[in-house]
Amino acid sequence: MVPLHTACLLLSLAPLLVLGVPPIWTQPEQVHLSYPGAPGSMAVTWTTFNETESKVEYGLLGGRLFEMIAKGGATLFVDSGKEKRKMYIHRVTLTDLKPAATYVYHCGSDEGWSEVFSFTALNDSTSFSPRFALYGDMGNENPQSLARLQKETQLGMYDAILHIGDFAYDMHEDNARIGDEFMRQIQSIAAYVPYMTCPGNHESTYNFSNYRNRFTMPGQTESLWYSWNLGSAHIISLSTEVYFYLDFGQELIFKQYEWLMKDLEEANKPENRAVRPWILTMGHRPMYCSDDDQDDCTQFDSYVRLGRSDTEPPAPGLEDLFYRYGVDVELWAHEHTYERLWPVYGDKVYNGSKEQPYVNPKAPVHIITGSAGCREKTDRFNPNPKEWSAFRSMDYGYTRMQVVNATHLYLEQVSDDQYGKVIDSIWVEKEKHGFSAWF
Repeated sequence: MVPLHTACLLLSLAPLLVLGVPPIWTQPEQVHLSYPGAPGSMAVTWTTFNETESKVEYGLLGGRLFEMIAKGGATLFVDSGKEKRKMYIHRVTLTDLKPAATYVYHCGSDEGWSEVFSFTALNDSTSFSPRFALYGDMGNENPQSLARLQKETQLGMYDAILHIGDFAYDMHEDNARIGDEFMRQIQSIAAYVPYMTCPGNHESTYNFSNYRNRFTMPGQTESLWYSWNLGSAHIISLSTEVYFYLDFGQELIFKQYEWLMKDLEEANKPENRAVRPWILTMGHRPMYCSDDDQDDCTQFDSYVRLGRSDTEPPAPGLEDLFYRYGVDVELWAHEHTYERLWPVYGDKVYNGSKEQPYVNPKAPVHIITGSAGCREKTDRFNPNPKEWSAFRSMDYGYTRMQVVNATHLYLEQVSDDQYGKVIDSIWVEKEKHGFSAWF
């Protein structure tokens, strides 16, 4: 028999004893999809906090539930914060999917399954007209556009999402718990359509480790730069951050530049450009902007646009490269505003014509869409923009894009402040693509 005073002591220590036992976290969370780049495939990524198997059970909508199984693996990610929190990032790639077919799936293991989600396999036809939502700079706090994006995604309005840098504000904070919470928030979008990303400046802590570990983009560059094809478009995602965080490897500027040159050369081979005439780029920091904040894009000698002369050897910028290979549309974020530019090159406007500036434009079209919502609020504009600034808005919102066919591409800006009103729209029309289109 335990003496009374010993029993009382044990009871008083019970909460401490319970707190000393770590919970078992085998339940999948933070589920998100991405397109691995190969037709008929989809990557499923999720997180657990204990090691488990990595399985996806799936089946065609209307067929037998979970009749197919795919297996993958997990990598241990240890956050670099004080607590050195551990999480397991699971990745499974589904293959041999039927184009445009809808699948129902869940992921996890026999120690815990996610809820049931669905997605539509990407149509691999070059005549497919994909629809995108695109934005950057969305945080865990004040993600104003998120609810509208969640609903529209679940209504089937988008085939893919492009998140153009700056996630969570910031994923590493509170020992990466803010990153976890943000990934839970976007699950209601990203578990239904491929969520394609590029890094921004807010991912830089611990050498972009949260970004590099949490996302699963095509290629072998830890999601820093890659390209993929959809419909009649070749889409390139790049890191503008290589120009600003030289401590993490000055050689990355040259590595990425060389990769971009090879990728653009391949995309411009006549047989490739004939079937995928549109070349689109997405990168976080713009080459041009008219915001009133002294960012790189407000400077004539922007690093992203013109490169850096203070490196050895001097680092090349991206404007001439993109112009030389006939990039059609360049998508940016970073500025917490929306800005549409007239076709611009070398700081000068090159409209197709006065009446129809975006019909056969003589330079790339730039769109800045960084106002999805975060704790830093929206930015202010310079009251005296240069002549290349065509339309500006400080409303919270995001952009929709549809690559309609080989000659027509549509863009529109949604204002969340104005209850989903479309406040700006353009058609980019091109009879010819590539360098020769500029003349």
